[in-house]
Amino acid sequence: MAKNHSPGFLKVVDEARAKIRECTVDDVKARIDRGDSFCLIDVREASEFAAGHIPDSTHLSKGIIERDIEQAIPDRDAEIVLYCGGGYRSALAAVNLQAMGYTNVISMDGGWRGWREAGYPTASPSEDA
Repeated sequence: MAKNHSPGFLKVVDEARAKIRECTVDDVKARIDRGDSFCLIDVREASEFAAGHIPDSTHLSKGIIERDIEQAIPDRDAEIVLYCGGGYRSALAAVNLQAMGYTNVISMDGGWRGWREAGYPTASPSEDA
C-alpha cells in the first residue's frame, strides 16, 4: 500500500531523481540471476530489514549510510544498487553518495514493495546465517 507523502517530501525526491540513475526491480532480479557483481544495499530502517529483505542485501539504513559507507564500500567506483520501501529514500541516499564521490550508484525504483509484488525471493536475518 502506497503511503501518502507530503508535497515537500515528494518535491525533494523528484529533485533527487533528476540527478541519479534508477533501475527497476526486474533489472535487479535479472542482474542477480546472471550473477552480476554489485553491492545491493537496503536503506530501510532496521525493523523493516528484520521483517524481510532481498537475499544477500546489506543493511545500511538511510540514517547511517553516509557515516558508514566508506568503511563498508571503500571503492568509490563500485557499483551500488540502493533500495528502500518504494524508491524514495533510496533516491535521496543515492544523491548523498554521489556527493561523497561514489560514481556508480543506482536507486531501485519500486523498492521492497515492488520486489514482493513481483513475487521475487525474500529473506529474513535468521535465513542469512
